[in-house]
Amino acid sequence: MSPIKHLERALEHALKSNESAKGPALLSKAIRHAVFPGGARIRPQLTLAVAHACGNDDPQLSMASAIAIEMIHCASLVHDDLPCFDDADMRRGQASVHKEFGERLAVLTGDALIVMAYQTIACASRRSAQRLAPIIKTVSQGVGAPCGIIAGQAWECEPQAALSDYQRAKTGALFSAATAAGAQAAGSDAETWKGLGEWLGEAYQVADDIRDVLGDSQFLGKPAGQDEEHQRPSSARELGLNGAVEHFDLLVGRAIASIPNCPGDGYLKKLVAFEAERLLPSSWFERGERQLAIATQRQVA
Repeated sequence: MSPIKHLERALEHALKSNESAKGPALLSKAIRHAVFPGGARIRPQLTLAVAHACGNDDPQLSMASAIAIEMIHCASLVHDDLPCFDDADMRRGQASVHKEFGERLAVLTGDALIVMAYQTIACASRRSAQRLAPIIKTVSQGVGAPCGIIAGQAWECEPQAALSDYQRAKTGALFSAATAAGAQAAGSDAETWKGLGEWLGEAYQVADDIRDVLGDSQFLGKPAGQDEEHQRPSSARELGLNGAVEHFDLLVGRAIASIPNCPGDGYLKKLVAFEAERLLPSSWFERGERQLAIATQRQVA
């Protein structure tokens, strides 16, 4: 079975474990709407890949860590889409949670998924109880203040934000937590793997900035042009599109170079390269697409 199918099955099981006929039915539906269908599931894939590279002697804990990271990511998307932030109508090709279920349930859905993430890790830690506290600390640092994804969202509320600080918190923090938690779930050193998450996470945010300019809503599965509309920090605006693409390539290269020699290093390098191509397809910059990028760059400038 592929890693994605394993993840989907584990997510389904975790959601079912937290559902009850005695609970509010609309909340359960909203939570499922936020989690399924999924995106690329790259964060939990990284968690599992790093755990495997480190021996993966507790598969239950590594899977729990992986799906917890994905639950928190889904929660952040629900909150990002709220009217007080992006006010987005679409997410992953379907109506955003607040458009489908209302703003109050969307807030509660995000909150419920964050709590569920920690419950999931705790319930899977019986075999390796000594690893629970480090994983919880790693995930919490990737989520909260002062440098987690909550801080990344908060930077948008500041009058000014350094692009690098914003990108590290907005996207890089949870990627770093994903790789570090994978190592910790297998009883290995988190610091060895943080660089992979940090570089790839920053690359993801740069790619998101580029796609926000060049993509269309149907392709992205969410509204385009949001950075310009909300005057958010953006690599495409600060570096120009060509500069942003070059920076993206540099970050991907650093992510691959950070992977230590280990039994799973080949798979990890292929995973990073595959994601880089998926995020910014080469075809976008061939047969005249580069001219489109340059033309759009002038408009952005």
